[in-house]
Amino acid sequence: MKNIQIISDKNLRSLRIKKTLLNILKKIKLKKSNRIIVIGGDGFMLQTLKRNKKSKRLFYGVNSGNYGFLMNKFSSKNFIKNFTKSKKVSISPLEMTVRNNKNITNKHLAINEVSILRQSRQAASLSISHGSKQIIKELVSDGVLVSTPAGSTAYNLSVHGPILSLNSKKLSISPISPFRPRRWRGKIVSDRSKILIRNLNPKKRPISAVADNIEVRNAKNIFIKTNQKIKFNLLYDKNRSLQKKIKIEQLRRETS
Repeated sequence: MKNIQIISDKNLRSLRIKKTLLNILKKIKLKKSNRIIVIGGDGFMLQTLKRNKKSKRLFYGVNSGNYGFLMNKFSSKNFIKNFTKSKKVSISPLEMTVRNNKNITNKHLAINEVSILRQSRQAASLSISHGSKQIIKELVSDGVLVSTPAGSTAYNLSVHGPILSLNSKKLSISPISPFRPRRWRGKIVSDRSKILIRNLNPKKRPISAVADNIEVRNAKNIFIKTNQKIKFNLLYDKNRSLQKKIKIEQLRRETS
């Protein structure tokens, strides 16, 4: 107990699970552990990981939300077995650096995706490049997503982006409701890529840049790369690993 920390969301379901877990952990003796139990939904897990980005500890999620893709299903009967035999998955986040129309720079991390979204009734007008290579000269659309493998089954999947295997070492760039070129379906690039997205018409067509759930408005230039120096260590039940969850979503897509 001394080395196991519990971080819980404040909703009623999360607090009930926390109370149950405290009672379970009091009755058993665990070896020294550097694990953190996170009770909540995917959004709460994302917030917790970012607040603890310098931590080397292992994060075991217990789902009290809806889908809980990043979390584990709670079972009071099997909790100790699942918890002690869980497997580690390490993921690195995207780092988003945004310069707005006043040349103020903001930097945020994204574990799932960076979303570039139109901010008004006008469609966004964007250019996208990585390194010295231009991916698309002008994309007129509602926006574009840059997604990690862990986030490829979230918003990225909803806009018909590809599902990436966790060990693919790739990023997905997916348009949101493309108007010109209408048939552009996006691109898969290396997770070593340094992606630059520019707003071609910031006065008439303002955009916002969102790192998971943190928004920067009136973005002018957005620079996105994987921060390989940061590793978030997540724990998953043996039979419900993150890799298996991604594979299930791939199979669902193929049969739908």
